[in-house]
Amino acid sequence: MFKKIAAILMLSASLSAYAAEIPVDAKMDYNQGIDFYKLGMYERAIESFRSAVRTYPDYIDAYYNLGTVLEYLKQYSEALNVYKQVYVRNPNDYEVIYKLAMLSSKLEDYDKTKEYLKLIPQTSSYYQRGLELSESIKLATEIPPQKVNEPSKIATYTGIYENILSPTGVTTDKNGNLYVAAFSDNCILKITPDGKRQVFLKSELINGPISLATDNIGNIYVSNYNNNNVLKITPQGVASVFVSKLDKPYGLHVEGNMLFITCQGSNSILRQKL
Repeated sequence: MFKKIAAILMLSASLSAYAAEIPVDAKMDYNQGIDFYKLGMYERAIESFRSAVRTYPDYIDAYYNLGTVLEYLKQYSEALNVYKQVYVRNPNDYEVIYKLAMLSSKLEDYDKTKEYLKLIPQTSSYYQRGLELSESIKLATEIPPQKVNEPSKIATYTGIYENILSPTGVTTDKNGNLYVAAFSDNCILKITPDGKRQVFLKSELINGPISLATDNIGNIYVSNYNNNNVLKITPQGVASVFVSKLDKPYGLHVEGNMLFITCQGSNSILRQKL
């Protein structure tokens, strides 16, 4: 996120080489968009950048900054369409191609993600980041070969599951399914006793999941570190905020009808009735 902010401010300092061709009205809308962004007036910034590209449809910097704001606001589908306009006009912009791949991944269009990643050459500074993104989408698209002798026992998971991006908390249910919090991908993965992997839940509510805990009816609780709350996920995958206004919640433990939450920010442990 901070890189996006830096990028938009950097572009405000200098226009592209084609700046002389840009109509004055488009430049004014573009600069106004920068000002609105700095003030945190994101919707008005979006409208200013849109106005700039309506006036001058080849205004690459305006498209880029418009995409940046939409991406920052997690409007991924709209951001994807805007970055496509940059790619059409400059197919060698590998930063934008990486963004197209990354946003396609967030929208779970993994085939399109792979297509975009193939366009990034090894000489590009974004090639390594592309490899990392490619590894991360394997969680949802590939099942590694493995042998499980006793699928109903928790011990069968030991030392078997690899290539999980930034795993943090784990928990299980009564059916022997394993649930894993993927911190950097903001999702909860499910691994069945026979080794099949899938994304159990990917929601805008999830932001920096750390610990997981399960109650006796199969609800899963998630310490949502970056959002300062704890989520409750039903066995059907429906998520809601269970406890809010926490200060960096970290560890979770269920005992009977009580949920215990450690909070790093306040150096305390909260006890919440289920």
